[in-house]
Amino acid sequence: MRNTRVFFLVWGSSESLVQVIDLRIMMKCEITRDIQAAANLIQEGELVAFATETVYGLGANALNPEAVAQIFAVKQRPHFDPLIVHIYSTHQLAELTSEISSTAARLADVFWPGPLTLVLPKKKVVPDLVTSGLDSVAIRIPAHPVARKLLESTQLPIAAPSANKFGRLSPTCANDVAEQLGDEIKLILDGGPCTVGVESTVIQCVGDLPVLLRPGGISLEEIQDCVGEVRLAEIEDYAESNSPVSPGMLPKHYAPSTRLMIVDHPDQLPETGAIGVLSLFPLEVTEFRDCHFSAQQILSPTGDLKIAAANFFAALRKLDASGIDQIVALRLPEKGLGRTINNRLERAAAS
Repeated sequence: MRNTRVFFLVWGSSESLVQVIDLRIMMKCEITRDIQAAANLIQEGELVAFATETVYGLGANALNPEAVAQIFAVKQRPHFDPLIVHIYSTHQLAELTSEISSTAARLADVFWPGPLTLVLPKKKVVPDLVTSGLDSVAIRIPAHPVARKLLESTQLPIAAPSANKFGRLSPTCANDVAEQLGDEIKLILDGGPCTVGVESTVIQCVGDLPVLLRPGGISLEEIQDCVGEVRLAEIEDYAESNSPVSPGMLPKHYAPSTRLMIVDHPDQLPETGAIGVLSLFPLEVTEFRDCHFSAQQILSPTGDLKIAAANFFAALRKLDASGIDQIVALRLPEKGLGRTINNRLERAAAS
């Protein structure tokens, strides 16, 4: 979309007058569904934002350090935070990794393509910039058909963190990307809204016992059902580290511009200030006591945690744009994808 004229219809008062506001969006990038155009740019060393089932990624040829450096520059991402490499087929693992444990092979067999990232020992062909100097690399095979066709067309591994400024809310549609990065990249490959809506689960498969580094689109319970015991990494384990072993492990991340706090029960909602409430279920007005709330986002009226995850970042964006003083999120059940959403809320609320 370039130099597009956008018309907003704003209804007036009792006379139902219509004001037409002509806005001109000036962006360098194009929003398209042309996969070959995106593949050509990747092969030329350029950046492309593209849809995955989790969130939109900002991709570059993972084997081209100059291209990867552009990711860090555009995102304003610190170089000590490693990237995830996306591949099309498990056959590419042998090109990028030096060892694939039986646990990793089992997880890949069950959950790929899908929202699972495996951290494995890397080969020297993977640039140190991608892994922040670590001897392991984070890899996944996405399930989204647009991402898969892009990877197949390029015949390259693509390094791709979320397509947003570092630490901000992850994008789940093409317009989210354009809002933050539209004047800094050439192309956004549109694949519609992301169906999973939260980042991938990251499992470290380097030692004997797999470690859950980041909860994501595959629940801990599903991982345990597949491989048995899994150790959980705590945010505090890596809070002081300058070399987190996985993306998304920094204590402050996924944050809206509006201040966010987490509560366990509606009775804990603030009684003053204009607040926006994020909750799994609709809340009755009586549950809010005397507090004033200006906006409310419901993640899933039926309590479906998969639907809640798919709606999570979009709901936060709406609250963030509503002009409130504070976002107050009610903690979700600590199970399944509720654990993933709580993890994102804790990072977003970190001071």
